[in-house]
Formats: sequence, structure tokens, C-alpha cells
Amino acid sequence: MPNFAGTWKMKSSENFDELLKTLGVNAMLRKVAVAAASKPHVEIRQDGDQFYIKTWTTVRTTEIHFKIGEEFQEETVDGRKCRSLAVWETENKMYCKQTLIDGDGPKTYWSRELKDGELILIFGADDTVCTRIYVRE
Repeated sequence: MPNFAGTWKMKSSENFDELLKTLGVNAMLRKVAVAAASKPHVEIRQDGDQFYIKTWTTVRTTEIHFKIGEEFQEETVDGRKCRSLAVWETENKMYCKQTLIDGDGPKTYWSRELKDGELILIFGADDTVCTRIYVRE
């Protein structure tokens, strides 16, 4: 079983602004979000298939608790409430499909994968993909 536990800092980010555009976030809020999210930190605690993930930036902190294979509630990148289900896609990669609780919007998902000592976080909205790579602190 892969060990995601630890504190991670972002090394690189691609397409975050494009992701926010796809989600319908206006230009002013995108500017603030991109600046604030340029140096997020992530803390992951893991007990088997049980996960706690805390992500914090200068303007926002999010926390999720979930177990692989069990539905849970969280918020999309742009703050809309959704039902989520994370599953193991490969031995080192979890994939999570999100379903909005209210309203319509792009189909969203995220995945987290351990590869060569790095944590690769993917956010998707319809055909737009944002890739963020983290290293352990």
C-alpha cells in the first residue's frame, strides 16, 4: 500500500487559471485565487484506506476525511458542495469523481498519485486538466 502521509509543498502547477475559467470563476477572483494558491501546503494522514487531507493557502484552508470506496461530501475547487467517491485506480493512484449536490456545472474530479517520491495532484473540469506536483517537506 502506498504511503501518502506527510506534509507536502508544491513544486509546480500547470493550467490552474484555465481550470478556474472552465469552472466559471470570474477574472478578478481567478487572479486572487491563482496568487493565493501559488504556494499551497498539504498535510496528509493515512491509516490504510482512510485519509485526512488538509490543504492551506494564505486565503483558504480545506479539510477532507474519506475512506476509499465510500461516498463523502466535499467542495469542488470553486467551492460548490458535491458528493465524492474515491477509488484506487492503480496501486499508487487514487481517483475521485465528484457529483454536484445542487445545480449544473462541469464534470469534476481529482486524482492523487505517488510517483518517484512526488505527489501528483490532478484536478479536472470537463476537458480542462490542472496538474500540480508536490514534494515532501
